[in-house]
Amino acid sequence: MPKNTEPAKEQTFETAMARLEHIVAEMESDNLPLEQLLVHYEEGAKLVKSCQSKLADFERKIELIQARADGPPELKPFDPEARPEPPPKAKKDISLF
Repeated sequence: MPKNTEPAKEQTFETAMARLEHIVAEMESDNLPLEQLLVHYEEGAKLVKSCQSKLADFERKIELIQARADGPPELKPFDPEARPEPPPKAKKDISLF
């Protein structure tokens, strides 16, 4: 029975990555005929595109739900290198007496 080489329409990011890793391992094994390498390459390209799309969607969602410590949610570009800003320090009341 032939394997289904088409990626599923609604697979998770993790499932797609696992399938992609499997495809890469098979392609690196030097045991596949040229025609099968092409089929695997096409499937892998579709999986890469799917994973990139899912990551972009997640980044947009993160941008939309990122909230400031002292106010409503604020749209900020996603930067995986950025550190969150510390909350503003509360001003101390100064009393002379």
